[in-house]
Amino acid sequence: MTRILWRVLLAVALPVLLLAIWWLRTDGSTNFYSPPLREILATFTEVWTVERMRADVLPSLLRLAGGYAVAALVGVGLGVLVGSFRTVRAVLEPVLEFFRAVPPPVLVPIIMLFAGIDHTMKVVVIAAGCVWPILLNTVEGVRAIDEVLADTARSYGLTGPARLRHLVLRSASPQIAAGMRQALSIGIILMVISEMFAASNGLGFTIVQFQRSFAIPEMWTGILLLGLLGFALSVIFRYVETRALAWYHGLRRAQRSS
Repeated sequence: MTRILWRVLLAVALPVLLLAIWWLRTDGSTNFYSPPLREILATFTEVWTVERMRADVLPSLLRLAGGYAVAALVGVGLGVLVGSFRTVRAVLEPVLEFFRAVPPPVLVPIIMLFAGIDHTMKVVVIAAGCVWPILLNTVEGVRAIDEVLADTARSYGLTGPARLRHLVLRSASPQIAAGMRQALSIGIILMVISEMFAASNGLGFTIVQFQRSFAIPEMWTGILLLGLLGFALSVIFRYVETRALAWYHGLRRAQRSS
C-alpha cells in the first residue's frame, strides 16, 4: 500500500507543481490571451456541460477509437507478415519507408478527396498516422523472436494459427504494446487536427471555434480538457498493458532482482 501511495504521489507531484506555478504567474493577469488560471477553471464547468460532452467530446473519442482500432489491425497484421518473410520485407520496405516519411496532416486534403468530409475522413487520418509505430514495432518484435523458442516450437509441431498465437504474437507483444502506446499519443494529435478541417463537431472543432470568436478562457478550457483526456487514456492503456503483459513485467522484475 505504501508503495502504491508513493507512486501516486510521484505521478501527481509535477502536475500539481506546474498548476501552482501557472496559478501564481497568471494571477492578476490583464493579458487578453493569457487569462488567470482561476478564471479558466471557473469557465471550465460552465463550458463543458454534459450536453457539450455528448455533442463534442464523445464524437472525438469514437473517431479516435475507430482510427486506432483500424491502425492496430493493419499494423499488427502487416507487421507480422513483413517480419516473418524476408521476401515480403524486401519488396515492401522501400514503399513503407516512403509513406512513413510523409506527415499524416499533409495527407488530409488528399484523403478528403477520396473519403469525403464526414467521419470516415477523420478516422482514416487517425489510422494513417497511428499505423506506423504499430507496424514498425511489430516488424522488429517478430524479427527478434528467440531462435531457441522458434526451434522448440518447430520440434513440437507448432504451426499455423497455433504458432502465430503462442509464439509470434506472444514474443512480439511487448514491442507491439510499445508501438500502440506511441500510436495513442499520435492518434490524439491527429484527432484534433482532423476536426479542424470541414467539421461541425468534435473537440478540435470546438477549440478552433473558441479561438476564432476570441473566447480565450473557453479556448484554454478545451486545451485543458484535451490534456486531461490524454492523461486518462494513457492511464487506461497502462493498466490494460500491465494486465495483458503481466508475464513479461514479472519476468523483468525477476531479472532485476536476480
